[in-house]
Amino acid sequence: MSEKGEAPPLQFPCEFPIKAMGKANCELDVIVVEIVRRHAPDVAEGAVHTRDSNEGNYISVTVTVNATSREQLDAIYQDLVDCEAVIMAI
Repeated sequence: MSEKGEAPPLQFPCEFPIKAMGKANCELDVIVVEIVRRHAPDVAEGAVHTRDSNEGNYISVTVTVNATSREQLDAIYQDLVDCEAVIMAI
């Protein structure tokens, strides 16, 4: 049994949404998908969703991947946070 507040461990493979946010004035969706595909080349066409902020200054990009391991997810997140166009990845 996990302690209160702890998320249960992931069971791989699993569908996992990865979200990145950045300024709306760049092609963030293209950048994020390119980064994610380095580690998960089988990203489906309908697996990418974008959403503009209320004032249109920022955009969020969510890519749902078929994650195969914690190491794969860690590598994706590391590449996203290393990218200058990405303000935050969750």
